[in-house]
Amino acid sequence: MESHPNRGQSSRKRPNQAQRRQMTSQLSIDIDPRAAAEPQFSASRGQRGGATSHYQPQPGAVRGGYHHRPFSHQQHTRQGYNHRSLDSPTHGQSTQQNHWSRHPSVNDPAIISAEAFVPRSHHHQGSLYNAPGYRQYNVRREELDAQSSFLEQLCIAVVGNAEIELGEIAEKEKFRVQVEEICRAAIDSHEIETKNNSWAGPQSVQLQCFGSLSSGFATKTADMDLGLVSPSSLLSPDMPDSPVPRLLEKALLDAGFGARLLTRTRVPIIKLCQKPTDKLRSDLLEERTKWEKGLADGESADAEDDPGADDAGISEQAKAATMEGANGRSSDSPEMIPSESPQQDPADSLESLKQSESQSLAGYHSLAKKVLRRMNGRDLTHSNVDDFTDADFMLLDDLCIAFVNGLYDEELRERVRNCHAFAPGKHVPNFKSLQGVFNLVVGERFVLLHNRGFAFPAGSVAEETYMKHFHHWAHLLETRTFGHDPLLLSRDLHIAVERLRHVPGLQLMLLQQDQYESPATYHLRAAKIAEGLLPKDAPQSQETLDLPKLPGYYITGIWDEEIRRELEAFAQSNPSSSFREIAHKHKCLHLASQYSKALGSGQYNQKDIPAVADYISFLRGNAGDPIPESLVAKIRALPDPSRMQVNRPRDRYHDKLEFPKSGVGVQCDINFSAHLALQNTLLLRCYSYCDPRVRPLVLFVKHWAKARGINTPYRGTLSSYGYVLMVIHYLVNVAQPFVCPNLQLLAPPHPDLPPEALEGITVCKGRDVRFWRDEQEILRMAQQGVINRNRESLGFLLRGFFEYYAQNNMMSANNKRGFDWGRDVISLRTPDGLLSKHEKGWISAKTVLQVQGGAPPTPTEAELMRNPNSPAPGSPFTPNHDPRTPMSPIAPTKADPNAKPKDFKEIRHRYLFAIEDPFELEHNVARTVTHNGIVSIRDEFRRAWRIIKSAGKFPPSEDLLEDEKLHSEILGGKQFDELLKELHGLNLEGSH
Repeated sequence: MESHPNRGQSSRKRPNQAQRRQMTSQLSIDIDPRAAAEPQFSASRGQRGGATSHYQPQPGAVRGGYHHRPFSHQQHTRQGYNHRSLDSPTHGQSTQQNHWSRHPSVNDPAIISAEAFVPRSHHHQGSLYNAPGYRQYNVRREELDAQSSFLEQLCIAVVGNAEIELGEIAEKEKFRVQVEEICRAAIDSHEIETKNNSWAGPQSVQLQCFGSLSSGFATKTADMDLGLVSPSSLLSPDMPDSPVPRLLEKALLDAGFGARLLTRTRVPIIKLCQKPTDKLRSDLLEERTKWEKGLADGESADAEDDPGADDAGISEQAKAATMEGANGRSSDSPEMIPSESPQQDPADSLESLKQSESQSLAGYHSLAKKVLRRMNGRDLTHSNVDDFTDADFMLLDDLCIAFVNGLYDEELRERVRNCHAFAPGKHVPNFKSLQGVFNLVVGERFVLLHNRGFAFPAGSVAEETYMKHFHHWAHLLETRTFGHDPLLLSRDLHIAVERLRHVPGLQLMLLQQDQYESPATYHLRAAKIAEGLLPKDAPQSQETLDLPKLPGYYITGIWDEEIRRELEAFAQSNPSSSFREIAHKHKCLHLASQYSKALGSGQYNQKDIPAVADYISFLRGNAGDPIPESLVAKIRALPDPSRMQVNRPRDRYHDKLEFPKSGVGVQCDINFSAHLALQNTLLLRCYSYCDPRVRPLVLFVKHWAKARGINTPYRGTLSSYGYVLMVIHYLVNVAQPFVCPNLQLLAPPHPDLPPEALEGITVCKGRDVRFWRDEQEILRMAQQGVINRNRESLGFLLRGFFEYYAQNNMMSANNKRGFDWGRDVISLRTPDGLLSKHEKGWISAKTVLQVQGGAPPTPTEAELMRNPNSPAPGSPFTPNHDPRTPMSPIAPTKADPNAKPKDFKEIRHRYLFAIEDPFELEHNVARTVTHNGIVSIRDEFRRAWRIIKSAGKFPPSEDLLEDEKLHSEILGGKQFDELLKELHGLNLEGSH
């Protein structure tokens, strides 16, 4: 970088080369085992008494992953970038104004006082989920000891089996070095070919490890996260137009590895495996060839429309590190909408909004929201009502009208058009919200269904109970309009629709079997609805559920068309069949269909095929015929056909190119924008050094989350990185006294240096990355036991962790309040560790468009890459332009008719659960968590806390660490036995 001509006139002096090398060395994240001596820890229960922690980390190199080399700059502490002194209550506000950092005295180690940190304010008045009049859980001493001991024993067992082995670390490091050499050779060849005069040679390319293997929180079989750094490349590898990702994909495939570039993720990454199977390697090469010919974009199109799939496959800390090239802004920042976004003419977009015959109203509503976003519009919500402009209202109103005009049902369309609430008159202001109009359409559809012939049975409880809901709906539409407060009517419409939705008659008319819903579940659901329609004095049993229209609605709602036709034929030939007999036949036909599909896809051995064929014939035949017990025994010895892949939902996140979990050697992800992830890794590693209890606590929580099925971000739950931040937040801000100090609050003051001198030292990609990063000093103080005063056991800390996230009342063992999922944002940089969602502006979900990287270059772009100094037709390049400066994407011209347009990805920002990234402050680490995801996560914390509270009182009825997937398989086997017993009336107990 050339110095500014006037730089010498500044009073701020640029550090010399030796000083910069010294400061930069503290930012490096190298790959070595942990320091040779880590303290043993045996923590008693301290003030509370109780169980003693027996967790003893092995002396010597701890199995934690990749760690630091000894620091060569420690002898230069007065000029180095270290940490503030800890011997003052304000944590080292320097008294020496001419020195921007100083080292504490080694002979006078200070203890960080818990009182020095601002306590969490108790500003909560009630909660979104808990009433203010709660009853606090008061725990007795013996209960507390039993609960802590229970968790202590579990933790020791889990950590002993979960820690990664040193041999596995060495194997991964050997593979990293091998891949790094391939990357260096490929990039060096490309930069020379493109005549990059600033190219610094292959040694400037680095493949650095980050994530759990480097932070010390890795478990067995953990994948390796690698960040590619090539600072002197013509185009930075993290830029959308960079050819580097595709070049490396080809080089790694040519080397015999399994490599696949994912471009629809938040940032492009390469999934890499060391020893692919012949079939997998063949498929990967075929996919690469398709991309080279322009026949495919290298990924399944299914992920394109899924708002939650944009994080699939990205390593947990890479999500936090994604940046948009050199401008330092997040590539999916909520404020950023690319100017090149593919907008249609508004009139064309609205004209094309039509509901298809088979499309549900919910699906049609989603389509309308997508059209609105592509027109740079938005629906009206409480979070944006204050800045909604007249133009926003007009666009939204036009879309609401188009939404109604595009309804497939003509009668429903005309009914809504003529509704007073929707169209009160030409001169009456009536700006609408899309959600409100959707509620209006759904409610009117319910009324239409009711008017088309459903009648409550005589004496039915439902008639007198639910008819008032229809009267209320009619009154609402006659007397109200959207007017100047569309949100108020939208809310009232939603409440009224939910009341109508619970009318049993409507539920019966709308009865539909889900695509993969079992007939048994569908039958029970229909029976439950029918019970609400019976007369007051009728006995409620399945034998009496013979409402005249019940079998017809049941059959009409069956998903599989072939089974539905067969069942219709059965009902016509047996007009006296009861509802229970219809449901029984449905189960037989459904099971026969599953066996037929499994048989057709070759799922059975040759010797088992005759038994399966005989059983299919029996199921399709007369249900009253007796079945040989020998045939049932053979069938029960075979796998449940419903659990075979041919009969299960297609997993949109897995395809033929998906790497298996084992058997393909070392697996890793190569990330092209990992600058902030490297800083995050160092921060977490410093936290792991603060106390020997940190690592086992994190490893236990990660193991628990994985076992319970709430650790898969691309399925709507939380990444491992998110769980690590949850643990660190608890140890820093909730545990009393704290276990870890707040390392970001202990950061040195900002040095008085020019901006370019700070990049990579205190600033990274425009972010403040200062924190106390002196690893050796942190280790020294931890070994001496002076970094905190907390002496609680592992079990006691784990107990507090689960209590904190399971409820938001006052905790039972300290004076802190539990986490408020509806209001709180975890913020490690903040003194008390919490912000409110309102402070962050994280109130409602946002969707933005992001330019996709990794697209095939157009012929014009390819020519420019080969000869960047040669301008092409329509190119913005000029002879005086510096080729190192990134340029805007080149627009297709007449000379470039085959140019591929920019590809865009919709990114969904959710704030149901909020964890602020330590450095990228606008990034919510938990943005992948969907509604179902947060329900599952909170349910699992409640379940864990329920099990913990019962420890010591009576034998546990549940396993805290029970594998959810294994449990589902066992439950599925029991359900299959129950189905066979129901169909054939046999006693199958103990015969499996």
